[in-house]
Amino acid sequence: MSAESLDSIFAALADPTRRAIVARLAKGEATVLELAAPFEISLPAISRHLKVLERAGLISRGRDAQRRPCQLRTAALDEITRWAQHTREAWNDRFDQLDDYLKKLQAKPPKEKRNDGRKKS
Repeated sequence: MSAESLDSIFAALADPTRRAIVARLAKGEATVLELAAPFEISLPAISRHLKVLERAGLISRGRDAQRRPCQLRTAALDEITRWAQHTREAWNDRFDQLDDYLKKLQAKPPKEKRNDGRKKS
């Protein structure tokens, strides 16, 4: 998984319209007109969003006679999942190390204090 690939995927998903398009395509393929229906933006604007998603590898556009269906490409989503899982595991490891360290600190008996408030040597 390349950093450049992840950057383009996350940049594409940073826009709420594009996330909505991806969510719609998760239900099945759709044409540009079907994807544009819920939005109050022009078809050229939807086409620009689709180009961004396509360049990021999130969707593909086919040709079926006159129809140009768009489909979700799961490979890009798998890449995000791998990155998120790797990141989660790294943080879990860090938290486990911190937990072990805190347990060691709690297991040490506190040093005794002298009558004047200073610690005994």
